[in-house]
Amino acid sequence: MIGLDTNVLVRYFTQDDPDQSARATKLVEAQCVPENPGYISIVTLCEMVWVLSSGYGYERTDIARLIRGILTTSALTVEHSERVWNALQRYEQGKAGFADFLIGFACREVGATPVYTFDRHAAADGLFTLVP
Repeated sequence: MIGLDTNVLVRYFTQDDPDQSARATKLVEAQCVPENPGYISIVTLCEMVWVLSSGYGYERTDIARLIRGILTTSALTVEHSERVWNALQRYEQGKAGFADFLIGFACREVGATPVYTFDRHAAADGLFTLVP
């Protein structure tokens, strides 16, 4: 198994830099196979979502489709994939950020509730409680 960082994934998905995109594509398509999948951490996913939304203007629906594709390909393994699936489903329906949903589910998994925030969008989606 090999690990993939944010820059490799962004180059692979955006194809925005001729040299780096070609190298990322060659790496991912040659070395990430079901028998030996590429590994993507939750931190990498969060960074990728942030880069694609803030730097490339990707919409929530595009980001959700991309994450869904990552989760369903047998050539990639995602850290805490069940948590990521839960966060993705809420992200597709809500207004909070993808990382917010991951944080909320991570806290709940260990019994850390309520989860306090100043973020009204996160609180409105039900995983968080506004700081009084």
